[in-house]
Amino acid sequence: MRPERDVVDRPEARSPDRQLGVDSDIETSEDRSGAARPVHLSWTNIGLVAAGGAVGTGVRYLISAAFPQVHGIPVATLGINVVGAFLLGALLEAVAMRGVDAGRRRAVRLLAGTGALGGFTTYSTLANDTATLMVVAPVHAVGYALATVVGGAAAALAGIVLARRLSTADGKDGA
Repeated sequence: MRPERDVVDRPEARSPDRQLGVDSDIETSEDRSGAARPVHLSWTNIGLVAAGGAVGTGVRYLISAAFPQVHGIPVATLGINVVGAFLLGALLEAVAMRGVDAGRRRAVRLLAGTGALGGFTTYSTLANDTATLMVVAPVHAVGYALATVVGGAAAALAGIVLARRLSTADGKDGA
């Protein structure tokens, strides 16, 4: 029995400038029988995402319970989504700066990024909160939705910039 092994040496799976996969999740790995299967169908990867997601949703629940709405505005959800966007931007940039999305880097991305931060942030709650607010306070609803989306985009960009600066300062620029 061979352990799962990522196949990242295919030229079509790399971008020429940084040797990163165009979409690393479309690559294949070999299962124990030697048959090729999409990386995202690996039980190890599914387990990483599930474990991270359980942690992320648990943390989100605790924060949401600890910080009630302020004047009908769900500030906990707003904060969670903006902080999550920052952390996701920083994480993905830090992982990308270190090389090919395989092995431990892929495991970190799946566990912390897709799993934990994917479970921590919540688009469905944003949509539900916005719809609920729209009935009683339409101006607040629009402001809340815009603050979340614009704040999240700005936070993700800030996370990317910070990770890049820290990586360059450490001499780990992926080169």
